[in-house]
Amino acid sequence: MTHRVATAHATLKGGIAMLPTGASREPLYVRDGSIASTPGPGVFAVDLRGHRIFPALVNAHDHLAVNAVPPLRQGAPFANSYAWIDAFQRHFEEPAVVEALAIPKAQRMRHGALKNLLAGVTCVAHHDPWHPALDAADFPVALLRDHGWSYTLDGPDFGPPVRESYAGTPPDRPWIIHLAEGTDAVAAAELQRLASLGCLGANTVLVHGVGLTDADVARVIACGAAVVWCPGSNRALLGRTLDPRRLATAGRLAMGSDSRVSGARDLLDELRDAAASGDLPMDALLGLVTADAARILRLDRRGGLAFGAVADLVIVEDREGFAAGSLVGRRRAELRAVVRDGRPCIADPDFAGWFDAAGVDTIAVRLDGRPKLLARSLAEPALVAMEPGLAFEWPQHEAACS
Repeated sequence: MTHRVATAHATLKGGIAMLPTGASREPLYVRDGSIASTPGPGVFAVDLRGHRIFPALVNAHDHLAVNAVPPLRQGAPFANSYAWIDAFQRHFEEPAVVEALAIPKAQRMRHGALKNLLAGVTCVAHHDPWHPALDAADFPVALLRDHGWSYTLDGPDFGPPVRESYAGTPPDRPWIIHLAEGTDAVAAAELQRLASLGCLGANTVLVHGVGLTDADVARVIACGAAVVWCPGSNRALLGRTLDPRRLATAGRLAMGSDSRVSGARDLLDELRDAAASGDLPMDALLGLVTADAARILRLDRRGGLAFGAVADLVIVEDREGFAAGSLVGRRRAELRAVVRDGRPCIADPDFAGWFDAAGVDTIAVRLDGRPKLLARSLAEPALVAMEPGLAFEWPQHEAACS
């Protein structure tokens, strides 16, 4: 391997970049962690013939600290969120759950972030109280910050009071709450209750929204609010999910994974399942985890590959004739490379030269049976051990990371 002076500058050539204006075969320049109009000094060329370059994904809803907690076992679907919250309180007393929650929260937070990164997600809206671990300079993903939130209208006091939190959130920042998470009259009445509190505005982001009526959806669209769709979690807990079409057409819908306690393994799995349902075309689904999510969450430099955007990328082999379909429908091991701030984080072994040029030390791992190179800063043995499907390529690598 030829060693170079580490550089965050790269020219991605030969691939198809999914720009805001459409697909482009022009080189994509990465400079100082951003998408640039010209190459930087000491640039490293990456040959991406036969590949597509997408913006990395934005997960609009996750509970990072509980992705290693065994999922709730249940029979009949719950009528609303308050019923399943009660069930979860009992679930948290089970020995396997107690054992999982005994892992320090900082470690569980990092694991939840690593889960996202492996699936091409580089920015997450974490819907729980802030934790000092999230401020670590080497945290695996970027996070939504300076936003307001509450947990639910009723139920356990997991978050800030609804009215006070909304009033204290600047109008140019999103305010997030679980709402209408159910199929009964309780869920159906929640949007009006929220509006009566004065908390329904253009920066309101409702998570789940399964119980929204047609009139509610129209009201959400009219006031410029938005909904985060978590179809896997909804089907697991409630037996059904919302109809995403009107909200998506209006640009008022994003997608989240919720967490493995109730949802799919990761955001890619959510996308694949949503594509199989046929409710939305693939390009619309891709928007829910890129441009639409970034706009709804007020993430100005994310969700696209325009000049000045953060150089967070997902690189996949091109499925000829399929644009969004080159990414939507993929599983995480099929991603050729995940790039954050212009530097690869996990990629197939033939990207070793890019890691080397960017000054990123790596370690060999297997992800769902496929060989990968993982940035050594992410290869904490405790985290690797927590993630099903991720393992060091050779046992001595674990010792090397210790």
